[in-house]
Amino acid sequence: METFAAYDGTELAYEVRGEGPALVCLPGGPMQDCAYLGDLGGLAARRRLILADPRGTGGSAVPEDPATYRCDRLVDDVEALRGHLGLDRLDLLAHSAGTNLAALYAERRPDRVGRLALIAPSAHAVGVEVSAEVRRDTARLRHAEPWFPTASAALERIMAGEGDAEAFEAIAPFWYGRWDEAARAHRAAEDGHRNAEAARRYGDGAFTPDTTRAALARLTCPVLLLAGEVDLNSPPAAVAALAAVFRDAELVVQPGAGHFPWLDDAERFVRTTAGFLDRTAG
Repeated sequence: METFAAYDGTELAYEVRGEGPALVCLPGGPMQDCAYLGDLGGLAARRRLILADPRGTGGSAVPEDPATYRCDRLVDDVEALRGHLGLDRLDLLAHSAGTNLAALYAERRPDRVGRLALIAPSAHAVGVEVSAEVRRDTARLRHAEPWFPTASAALERIMAGEGDAEAFEAIAPFWYGRWDEAARAHRAAEDGHRNAEAARRYGDGAFTPDTTRAALARLTCPVLLLAGEVDLNSPPAAVAALAAVFRDAELVVQPGAGHFPWLDDAERFVRTTAGFLDRTAG
């Protein structure tokens, strides 16, 4: 991995995969390292992926000040990476909770964003929440799966505020379009890659939704929002509400995909994402 110094001297790491124009990739979690992104289903064949480990995760150092784990403070880490790479503007891809960081970066540095691809996005930064009804409706799309009764019961416990570690593990199949051997291996590989303390601090006072919504409404760069059809975490209805915030947004719902659409149909994911990046180039 390669490293650079953040604004406060913390050494941050990133991995480079592939060739072509740079695409800075922000992982979710929140505060999970970039390992789970892999090569994004082969997107590295079309773009040079700059896979960033947030501070305190993966190859990045733990900061002296834990308050710097806040999402709004992480904006300065993205800007330091841009400077380190020598790029005038960034093409940004962010996944899940990482899309909140991408949104805040675009709010604060709109002139530094070339293209913005938000994959299975979270929308806490703009105040879009997912209702229990929407989650249930999304979950019911999987009613024919053999694991559905157990997972559905666990989901109800979680939404009632009674979820424990066992319940959260039971709903794991909902995150994937296919709960097969590859999905199980991907799930197992995520263990130990998330900084729990950093995750607790990530959103603590970091978001001012009205301000962020107003700023993103003025954003002039093209934006792709890609939702998985059966994604329990980021259902298409919630992603559509986020898309409505932007002036130049393209919403794509990937059929049969869960929260990691590059795993469920890599060819379709790469075609959609690379097509967006290439079409808006220049």
